[in-house]
Amino acid sequence: MTPDLFAPFNYEFFRHGLLAATLVGGLCGLVGTYVVLRRMSYIGHGMSHAVFGGAVVGYVLGWNFYLVAGVWGFIAALLINQTTKRRQIGADAAIGIVTTASFAFGVALISRAHSFTRNFDAALFGNLLGVTNSDLAVIAGVSAATLLTTFFAYKQLLFLTFDPEVAGIYGVPAGAIDALFALILAAAIIVSINVMGVTLIAAALVIPPVIARLFTDRFSAMLILATVLGAATGFAGIYISYYADVASGATIVLFSAGLFVIALAAVLARARYQLQRGIVSSRLALGVEDH
Repeated sequence: MTPDLFAPFNYEFFRHGLLAATLVGGLCGLVGTYVVLRRMSYIGHGMSHAVFGGAVVGYVLGWNFYLVAGVWGFIAALLINQTTKRRQIGADAAIGIVTTASFAFGVALISRAHSFTRNFDAALFGNLLGVTNSDLAVIAGVSAATLLTTFFAYKQLLFLTFDPEVAGIYGVPAGAIDALFALILAAAIIVSINVMGVTLIAAALVIPPVIARLFTDRFSAMLILATVLGAATGFAGIYISYYADVASGATIVLFSAGLFVIALAAVLARARYQLQRGIVSSRLALGVEDH
């Protein structure tokens, strides 16, 4: 029997999850473009672990999750930025120190407050069934705010991404823009936790921009393509997970990885074809018969 392709839409949890995954995918693709071009792909993995510490603190104290995790993640991002400015310490080392310490703090709190154990899997791997209307509102708000911020601060963010050392000479407030980007990144990771989980957010930040980078050298085109790819993989991943009966976050990442393999194979095949065509053209130009 042919499955009913519209059957999942009969369930409210699926509609909520589909919308959340699409928004989060587009948001991660947009923010991830800056992360990839700044060669700080590891920060997505590290920041998600840092935010986990804040999420546990908020749960134990009974405070608002988004508020506590947001402040915690913002502070962690600022610490990373300040640490990497010291020439003696590399970005990867700074991320490792700050984020693992934060994650360890969260684990230590869990060992003391055993009531969080039931939510541990959801925090690590996502809990799409738990997406509520308020979660959707927060995700939509962060996505809209990020889109507007990147639009109005486009030139400043672009300058810091490609030439941070001389940005200040041309009047770009490097410190303020770095803090703004840290806030954007922290917000994107926080609203993604319910959908992707701590362990999978890094892939959502990195894979769509990398795929986009394979097909274009223009920054604006890469930004748009990565956002569209992120939203598309979020949508398709949730849809596939319903029929495959597999965790939604893992399905989104696997689908994205599959697209990356296809894209890389296509680019390599095109490059090989162009190389062979160039060789043939050169031989014809030289008057050499190709046997």
